[in-house]
Amino acid sequence: MTPARTASKAAEAIRSLNHATINTGDGWEYAPHAYQVLGQLAHLARMLPQAIEQTLLPVQNTNSHGRLTVDGGGNPGQAVQHFGNAVRTAVQAAELLATALDHAHAASSPLGVDTSKPTTGT
Repeated sequence: MTPARTASKAAEAIRSLNHATINTGDGWEYAPHAYQVLGQLAHLARMLPQAIEQTLLPVQNTNSHGRLTVDGGGNPGQAVQHFGNAVRTAVQAAELLATALDHAHAASSPLGVDTSKPTTGT
């Protein structure tokens, strides 16, 4: 499977998660469920910086072989530098997202369910 197809499947998984969390229901009704999902999202976000940074590799490879073109006749060296800066910004944003999700995960950790009260529905 190509990296682009793998990324597409990851995006589809997040779309499915968005759909699954629109309303409360089976497996998504109590505070500990939020803790579980936040933990997985934090894990995902901690892996994003590496995936983002590695998008530099095919661009650098193409450029090192003298085969990189830029629409409109732009300078490949400048384009690679601009792309690298943009990727580094995206990596920083992903790191910030991971930190924020770790915080949300930790904040949800003490939340539970009072099982002594009768269920009144979702």
